[in-house]
Amino acid sequence: MSVIQKSIEVDVPRRTAYDQWTQFETFPEFMSGVEHVRQLDDSHLHWEGEIAGVKREWDAEIVHQEPDERITWRATTGAKNDGSVSFGAIGADRTQVTMRLDFEPEGFAEKAADVLHLVDLQVDRDLHKFKEFIENREAETGAWRGSVKPTGGVDPGPEQTP
Repeated sequence: MSVIQKSIEVDVPRRTAYDQWTQFETFPEFMSGVEHVRQLDDSHLHWEGEIAGVKREWDAEIVHQEPDERITWRATTGAKNDGSVSFGAIGADRTQVTMRLDFEPEGFAEKAADVLHLVDLQVDRDLHKFKEFIENREAETGAWRGSVKPTGGVDPGPEQTP
């Protein structure tokens, strides 16, 4: 199993960075290898992508989501792919986004990419693309302000915006 943790500072308020990250279906715009994300409900996603040149599909469950703080997920199908992204305010208009990914590479190509630290590089590039994406937009494409409790319960929260 491999663990990657990377951070980046973005020049937007914490709420803006977090709100954009809740818009999973926009991930292909800034995450290489992610071709399509479909949100099935408040805590379940279906992903399609290419990892080390191999087409993959998998499902993931959001197991903890706290507005403006953190989103934690785990894969429910496919290779082990668990992680979290957290958002820390560095002032009124600056946020540190930290992503942690725990994964188990499958097959020769993925294992080779892991050994060569290509996954580390990809996470770093994707965080930089997120920075460029959100800073150039200056506003999120939407938001979901609900919470997902670690026990699996979903709290719709005080507001939701499309």
